[in-house]
Amino acid sequence: MGPRCPGNQLVPFLEDPLLGPDTESEDCLTVNVFKPHGHDTSRAKLPVSVLIPGGAFNRGAARMHNTYTMLAHSPEPFVAVSMQYRIGVFGGLNTELTEKEGLLNLGLRDMYAALEWVQENIADFGGNPDDVTIMGLSAAAHGIGHLIMDVKQPKKLYHKAILDSGAHTARTIHPPSSALNTQHFRNFLNLTPCGHYKDLRDLNILGCLRALSSETVDRAGKEVFARSEPSVRWAWQPVLDGQIISRRPLDAWKSGNWNKVPMLTGSTHNEGANYVPKTANASTDFIDFFNTLLPHLTKSELAELGALYPDPVTDPSSPYTDQMLAKFGVGAQYRRIEAAYGHYAYTCPVRQTAIWGSSNSPPDPPVFLYHWALNKTALLGAVHGDQMRYQTYNPEVRGISSAQDEVSGKFHAYCVSFITKGDPSALKKGKFAAREEWTPWKDGRPSTMVLGEGNDERAGGTGKGTAAQMQDYRWGEEQCKFWWRVSERWED
Repeated sequence: MGPRCPGNQLVPFLEDPLLGPDTESEDCLTVNVFKPHGHDTSRAKLPVSVLIPGGAFNRGAARMHNTYTMLAHSPEPFVAVSMQYRIGVFGGLNTELTEKEGLLNLGLRDMYAALEWVQENIADFGGNPDDVTIMGLSAAAHGIGHLIMDVKQPKKLYHKAILDSGAHTARTIHPPSSALNTQHFRNFLNLTPCGHYKDLRDLNILGCLRALSSETVDRAGKEVFARSEPSVRWAWQPVLDGQIISRRPLDAWKSGNWNKVPMLTGSTHNEGANYVPKTANASTDFIDFFNTLLPHLTKSELAELGALYPDPVTDPSSPYTDQMLAKFGVGAQYRRIEAAYGHYAYTCPVRQTAIWGSSNSPPDPPVFLYHWALNKTALLGAVHGDQMRYQTYNPEVRGISSAQDEVSGKFHAYCVSFITKGDPSALKKGKFAAREEWTPWKDGRPSTMVLGEGNDERAGGTGKGTAAQMQDYRWGEEQCKFWWRVSERWED
């Protein structure tokens, strides 16, 4: 594979003889194409998947996803593509200045460029350009949501979408002139030799930045992102640009005017586990965290938020009470903050996709919703991104036990069925052909596929749980109503 884009990677990628050396370069806008062994490209064209890597728009690379494993174990052939886009400051330097120059949302533009390449070239690899599924986790799902809402696309570049643990309604989409973006830009400039400019709209700033080495720019961009991490008000995020993101995300849903394609989406049970402070112990720590993250919350809304997530310090019956936390050196408020942030940033936006994406059904295409419940560790639970290695049927998870193999095998089968047939239950081939039917989401009926519930083998337990089961799953429903109501005001 080609080099990854400069960014704030979580951990170094391991050297892989199949993928080549792990390197980093500005020259990183590459695509990788995998096709079934022995497929004759002159014959019938196969469905296509396009993997977009996630990572908070600041991390990630194509090699983090075992695209080739997902394809190799599929009982139905398809052509698999993975791509890369600019991340961090290189893909998200979204300010009033870059708006003047027409340089907003460069990372999203790169996604479009890769999809256009697929349309023009995938037939030469045996793929069908009229049957393309875009897929991605976290920021990639966030980005895919924006592409789905972009009705200005001159040509249809995709026909189905898999959005794992992410949605375009997650967090606030600011204009480039917002105070938050402006502060990130000022902090960034101050870390470079261009910090002497007072007017952040001075076009000479761009000339100054372009004269710097890419390493200098990258280092400053990474530092700004690192400073933004504790508050989870991340730097270098997409903005309203009047083009790709021309409307507020909720307005786009409400209009009913979006690129209507079948979607498969879901989230994990502990989405916030890796993002919130483990030291939070006092009742005020909960309020302080959300007051910093969301400064527009009123006192009454903060009080309402506190009641929705009962305080484990003052209320022994709180579902967030966990005596085990002290053994890990973790504060008493951790479970409470984790649940609330996970709902706000992931679970509730994902559920919005199911609701709004199918609200006009049957005219709207189906949405298939899942909830990932398999516990990976005793402290963190089922965390953000856990499902990816199961989705691709990676050997390191399927080899743990027969129960893990079943969870992974069924989730993989559902996803490749969606890629090849447009329905997670339609493909009746392979080792996991016999699996429960996954019906489209519809409020009031069992229409959430719950995966791995009750399985705690990786967390040191003995529970094998249930690999896959349709449920009328309403965890977090009341809390989501709060987040949906107040989030509309934050976007103003």
